[in-house]
Amino acid sequence: MTTVHDRPFRFAVTVFTPVERDEWVARARLAEQLGYDVVQVSDHLGMPAPLPTLLLAAEATERVRLGTLVLNTTFYQPEVLARDLRTIDRYAGGRVEVGLGAGYERGQFDAAGIPWTPAAERVAHLERTVERIKDSTTVPVLVAGRGDRVLRLAAERADVVAFTGTTRVRDGEGLKLGTIEELTDRVEFVRAHLGDRVHEVELNIPVHRVLPPGGAHAITDVWQNDLDLTTDQLVELPSMLIGTPEECVEQLHEARKRFGISYFSVLEPEMMSFARVIEAMR
Repeated sequence: MTTVHDRPFRFAVTVFTPVERDEWVARARLAEQLGYDVVQVSDHLGMPAPLPTLLLAAEATERVRLGTLVLNTTFYQPEVLARDLRTIDRYAGGRVEVGLGAGYERGQFDAAGIPWTPAAERVAHLERTVERIKDSTTVPVLVAGRGDRVLRLAAERADVVAFTGTTRVRDGEGLKLGTIEELTDRVEFVRAHLGDRVHEVELNIPVHRVLPPGGAHAITDVWQNDLDLTTDQLVELPSMLIGTPEECVEQLHEARKRFGISYFSVLEPEMMSFARVIEAMR
């Protein structure tokens, strides 16, 4: 039986910069050629709509799976979203997996003209969405978050539990990269709620930076927050890979051994740097 410590690695790249059709086609095909397992798209106003983009990526590729990291479920009616996912998955040959979240940034709601509701209401909507998709589609579901209620839902119902790797901030504000102690707490919380599902559920985390040896000096995280951490502290974080490709491979193995994390979502700016890690591993 596969255990959390020897589960096969999966690598996704989360793409968000292309605008034109040809750019998306080229980026999706490149990800497939580089050996990524999944192409993911994000869900932010001002960027291309995620569901049509998944369909375009499906048409442009043959092997790679297609996903979202993550849909802000407050923007969608559960039954309508389930219908659209069923359709896209059918057209994509069963390659779709959907990532879902409750929404955390108030500015996105304001820009969309959608009322900013309390966290409890947004999470309740996420719960309803997960239930509808699980009940009426065969699309694998990833649930991302860091709060107790969201991670409990993920542990009980999701196929993939995605850790944000971030610290707690005031509801409605941005995110900031968290410490290894905070990640450890969240992983232990999920493990306590997985029960018999512990060997069935994948654990996921984003990769924000892939840096060469000695490249950790005065860097910022993906949200441009200063990182007041030593190199040793940064190397401990699964979201920060620092070293040669071979050393980064060792860090991935350590993350799987220590946390059971085997599914890594690489942010697009690190796509080519992480491709060298994939090559070193495989």
